[in-house]
Amino acid sequence: MFSVALGEGAQLRPLEPWQAEEFLAHMDRARAAVDPWIPWASVSTDLDSARATLQRYADLQARDAGRLFGIWLDGTLVGGTMFVSFNADAGKAEIGVWLEPAGQGRGLVTRAVRVLIDWAFTTRGLHRLEWKCRPDNAASSAVAKRLGMRLDGVLRDEYLYRGERYDTEIWSLLSSD
Repeated sequence: MFSVALGEGAQLRPLEPWQAEEFLAHMDRARAAVDPWIPWASVSTDLDSARATLQRYADLQARDAGRLFGIWLDGTLVGGTMFVSFNADAGKAEIGVWLEPAGQGRGLVTRAVRVLIDWAFTTRGLHRLEWKCRPDNAASSAVAKRLGMRLDGVLRDEYLYRGERYDTEIWSLLSSD
């Protein structure tokens, strides 16, 4: 298995179904902080559902349609990043992230996503990367800005969370940017 050093004792590594127990413990620590932003945080509540979440991304990776990576800090899983969707033929992908409080404020997400951006543009030849977040998720919007992404627009009432609709910002980065 590969590992990319992110500095300050942090690593980016694949997050796979065999790590479901570790992922569940992480979700238990992270759920309150990430549930409003990450739809699967509230459904990974026991070992079977955690394994199913990880298996879904393993299946996406097998089809070259998505990927999931964890961020470990001093040996503890504290967050991750993923290609929510990945379409090499169309030359585009969507990147998503999450981080539990213990990992916040260290630049881990920004450094991890830069690895994904480099791989997507340089190795896979993609043209467009997208980032979606709610406008009230200031931390996520700030990361998109730090990564050099541009705000393309806002989809009104696009995201349903606990019976309430929220807007979704669409940020993008082009290989030519």
